[in-house]
Amino acid sequence: MPGFFFSHNNMTELNRKEDCKLAKGKIHKKKQKAFGADLKSYLKCMVPHIESGIKTSSSRNVMLSAEEVIQWSQSLEKLLASQSGQGVFREFLKSEFSEENIEFWLACEDYKKTKSDHLHGKAERIYEEFVQSDAIKQINIDYQMREATAKKAQDPTHTSFDEAQKTVYILMERDSYPRFLKSKSYLNLLNQLQTNTSK
Repeated sequence: MPGFFFSHNNMTELNRKEDCKLAKGKIHKKKQKAFGADLKSYLKCMVPHIESGIKTSSSRNVMLSAEEVIQWSQSLEKLLASQSGQGVFREFLKSEFSEENIEFWLACEDYKKTKSDHLHGKAERIYEEFVQSDAIKQINIDYQMREATAKKAQDPTHTSFDEAQKTVYILMERDSYPRFLKSKSYLNLLNQLQTNTSK
């Protein structure tokens, strides 16, 4: 009875495809497990056990206090105004697989401070990374806004991404931010800081 014959190249290709499928499955599981580990390590940096306050992992040795963390709950604006707040919120968004929102928002903030002669390059990068329909970190905006933003990015000004940034901000404010305030990551951090303050 004739057997099936696969050339070495075909077998290698089949093996590669199987390896990719296995790797993709492992990556998805790792993403879920890795988030917990990432958050734990981030919070360990944020919450070393010291009496007078808590230092963040930032090189500027900014002290993180319970008062500051409580202020984060007053508005998304106050949360994003804090470097530490941005870090904790970003870790939370990673757990929801929506960190592209804060990354886009921060990229837009940086873009507004860009010198005019560098606008074109940055606009192109932001468009390719977040706005175009097949972007790696595509943000959740409707077709009309995507098209309008694409046109503005071709002839960039400091306000090219303002409308899209505002939409993403509102999305975070209405959706992710309320969940963040109820999340274990936020409540545990606040509790840890309040415990250290009362010692």
